[in-house]
Amino acid sequence: MAGDRAEKLPRKQYERELLRLQMELAKLQEWVRTEGARLVVVFEGRDAAGKGGTIKRVTEHLNPRIARIAALPRPTERERGQWYFQRYIQHLPAAGEIVLFDRSWYNRAGVEHVMGFCTQEEYQRFLHQCPIFERMLVEDGILLRKYWFSVSDEEQQDRFRRRLEDPLRRWKLSPMDLESITRWEAYSQAKDAMMVHTDIAEAPWHVVESDDKRRARVNMIAHLLDSVPYQDVPPPVLDLPERPESSGYQRPPRDLQKYVPDHAANL
Repeated sequence: MAGDRAEKLPRKQYERELLRLQMELAKLQEWVRTEGARLVVVFEGRDAAGKGGTIKRVTEHLNPRIARIAALPRPTERERGQWYFQRYIQHLPAAGEIVLFDRSWYNRAGVEHVMGFCTQEEYQRFLHQCPIFERMLVEDGILLRKYWFSVSDEEQQDRFRRRLEDPLRRWKLSPMDLESITRWEAYSQAKDAMMVHTDIAEAPWHVVESDDKRRARVNMIAHLLDSVPYQDVPPPVLDLPERPESSGYQRPPRDLQKYVPDHAANL
């Protein structure tokens, strides 16, 4: 359980601070690009804990060619025969890139372990290899940040119920999500074991209390910004050129092209 529910952050205060933080994220992105830095941010936590909404706010005003989201589907048959970390490695950033993992290699420590999708031997091997793998990433210069979104059982239940009733968010629910309700303690035990083995000095876990989504979003983004030694990079000086005079070009008749109907005119 995430603890006592904090008072919800007022919307106006949230929107004002979120905009300020997003402006700083744009500065962080430019620093990453110009410095050739590599930033990996891992988002983990229970279903409906607010990971996706936070990722959306982080990337809302960033360049998708620089800041990418890695949300991997279930492994293929071929990927099941690979070294476990192999399919995640190909999604790591090159110089000047940011990658946000919407769930990550920690699937093995959570859902795969709890639901029996991996063997006990594979699970134990993961707990042994994961700190080694992450130390290698950090040693190679990757900035690795790991966030665990913690939501109470009551709040998770409420969010599941709202998703069931909302046709725009119904897709977010899967049978696996609902199964997690009946395995709350098993997931708690798996998370505790994961923290013991993988909360290392080189790549520590940071817990985000997320019963209040607004508070969770600004807290997580502010922490990320504080944890990276970025600097404000002056933008290039750009001048809007004067439009040259026409050289005689004439647009083809409109009836030669197909236009989208004016749906808005009927509103």
